[in-house]
Amino acid sequence: MRIFVAGATGVLGQPTVKLLVAAGHQVRGTARGEEKSQRLRSLGAEPVAVDLYNPAAVKEAVADSEAVIHIATKIPPLMKMRSRGAWKENDRLRREATKNLVDGALAAGARTFIAESITFVYADGGDRWLDENAPLKLAWSALDSTLDLEREAQRFGEGGGKAVVLRFGLFYAPYAASTITSVKMMKRRMFGVIGKGDNYFSSIHVDDAAAALVAALNAPGGTYNVVEDNPSLQTDYARAFADELHLPKPRRFPRWLGKLVMGGPANYILNSTRVSNKKFKEATGWAPKYPSVREGFREVAETMGARG
Repeated sequence: MRIFVAGATGVLGQPTVKLLVAAGHQVRGTARGEEKSQRLRSLGAEPVAVDLYNPAAVKEAVADSEAVIHIATKIPPLMKMRSRGAWKENDRLRREATKNLVDGALAAGARTFIAESITFVYADGGDRWLDENAPLKLAWSALDSTLDLEREAQRFGEGGGKAVVLRFGLFYAPYAASTITSVKMMKRRMFGVIGKGDNYFSSIHVDDAAAALVAALNAPGGTYNVVEDNPSLQTDYARAFADELHLPKPRRFPRWLGKLVMGGPANYILNSTRVSNKKFKEATGWAPKYPSVREGFREVAETMGARG
């Protein structure tokens, strides 16, 4: 299959491109600069320099594609997430770029459009399992553009193609900047449990997320949760992180202090989202290699250790 990947050189993009090529697909992906272009070539994909905010350029880049995968994001560094202004580029990618990619995919006659969303859009569910029909409630204004992205992707489905929206859990991986920053913060006793820590986190190793994107090519159109099998309580999440990476015991911070320091992002960190991946597993046969963060953080520790 001829596949265009927006965000091909990102944290999720590179392992996704690698798996797509290994599966026999012809992959073209966005890349800025020669270094990133060479990185894609080394993975067996064709790099494309394109301004995702330019409708005409996007249509030209996407032409002849049978599937379009939109995983282009610009998530701010961990220490800047509380600033609403730091999310401006990410908002544009979710709104403007998604619209242009959907228009380009429709013009190209593509059969499939896959978009990356997040599970943070769910309302607090306590200890209940949340499926794709669970109530939505945006805990912070930076999440508004996520639902705009989902609506644009669904427009592709209304145009006759197959639209697949994947709501991913919290990403982690030994090569993810957020994970590396969290390790540094834990070493300085700046990372820990906010409040009681009795709320659920739903996460996903980036390698498992990449495998899910490949599996989604064969999924029926719709919205799916892509998370690990066993979401963790915030307390257990922090403890597993510390245990497996041999870091200091997590500190506990009062709820008010967490909100003061982290700002808006603290709202969805304090939400309890015990998300189910049952629908996606049944639709595709996909299953996470790392069923919980305990196994996933163990791999992170082994890889980081091997890399020094």
